[in-house]
Amino acid sequence: MVNRYRITLTEKERKQLRDSTRSGKTTAPKFVHARALLLCDTGPYAEESWKVADVATALGISARTIEHLKERFVEEGLDAALVRKPSIKAPTITFDGGFDARLTALACSPAPNGRARWTVRLLAEKVVELQFVSAVSLMTIQRSLKKTNCVLT
Repeated sequence: MVNRYRITLTEKERKQLRDSTRSGKTTAPKFVHARALLLCDTGPYAEESWKVADVATALGISARTIEHLKERFVEEGLDAALVRKPSIKAPTITFDGGFDARLTALACSPAPNGRARWTVRLLAEKVVELQFVSAVSLMTIQRSLKKTNCVLT
């Protein structure tokens, strides 16, 4: 792996990183990233510069994580390197309360012709057929029924 980014911390940055690792009030990922930056420092204030592989082994993270950390530090600064960017993509929730209500109503309806009762597999097929959702797993159906205390017997 080519070492493309060099970390050269100023005395102020080193002090800030040392303080955050010694305060005891830092989150674990922030602590590990701060330690990695301190160990990778090649500036004039560094005690000793470690190789990326050695830092990764010592901190229990991958060398690629350290390379990404160094890249963020060089391109965006210290604060961006220590704090992970929030996700831009909003989580999509397909199975909301409305889905649970429609599934429960379907499960409480009479079973299809030729069947004595609904099964999880039949419910999954019917939910897709009725276009409640485009696809659904059997475990999703089972969890939804369990959550609403609906029993198929």
